[in-house]
Amino acid sequence: MNSRVSALWVGQKERGSALLMATIVRIALMLGRPAAAALLYPICAYFLLFSGAARRASRDYLARVLGRSPRWRERFHHYHVFAATILDRVFLYTGRVRAFRCELTGADTLRTIIAAKRGCLLFGAHFGSFDALRAVGLDECPVPIRVLMHERHAQKMTRVLGRLNTALPAQVIPLGRPQTMLDVRDALARGDIVALLADRSLYGDRTVPCTLLGAPAHLPRGPFDLAALLDAPVMLFSATWLGRMRYDIRFEPLDEPGGTAPASVEARCARFAAWLEARCRAAPYNWFNFYDFWAAAEPPVVERRT
Repeated sequence: MNSRVSALWVGQKERGSALLMATIVRIALMLGRPAAAALLYPICAYFLLFSGAARRASRDYLARVLGRSPRWRERFHHYHVFAATILDRVFLYTGRVRAFRCELTGADTLRTIIAAKRGCLLFGAHFGSFDALRAVGLDECPVPIRVLMHERHAQKMTRVLGRLNTALPAQVIPLGRPQTMLDVRDALARGDIVALLADRSLYGDRTVPCTLLGAPAHLPRGPFDLAALLDAPVMLFSATWLGRMRYDIRFEPLDEPGGTAPASVEARCARFAAWLEARCRAAPYNWFNFYDFWAAAEPPVVERRT
């Protein structure tokens, strides 16, 4: 178990104010996305300068994925991509899905599982836009999409954005409650989709050691135990931000095609880590890793820039 890593992101204070977030929402809805997007530059500059722990974590992650010390422009771009996906939520949550251009890959496999009415677990990461999947799914998917989430994290943002679409908060199955497992089981039994982000754990959660971007890391064991216990098919998903309200949404099976039985929890964690690494290398600024994911690992040997 690596409880130190688990505590870092949960205990990291949520920055920004609800008033600022609400103001940006109003500007976006009244004046359009270009006006709100212009505000992202001073906001990102502020956070890059004054969010010390997040800035160091972003720098270390970028050093690992780029294989060198990141430039200031690249570090700013990491913040900016994150902010752009948050701004996009305003339009996704208010039902303006048609304004987005989303390229879908692997959707046929997911449709086959849905048609079989078996239910499905979707595993993602804090990569790209989880909300692009939720909003598009709510608009087009023939079955309900339920979302497993830690409700305590990012409460300000969730509270402000949740007012834009009351249907989206209703999708959530909160983690950490005695009835959570039963809720997931019942949703799958109805043939629903249950989506969760499998790259972070809470304090005290059991973890599985793996290798990510060439260094030892820990992934939460819970999602993979859940899949094994409920014997549910598992798909991996990502919605990569491509800029200007464009997303590349991909689905692929967690297990190797043609396998006679699901792999072990450790093997599935290793496959998830390999998948996440591949996504990060393909679109390095889309993994929104602003805490020390490799807290128990040695830092990369690169030139430091503060």
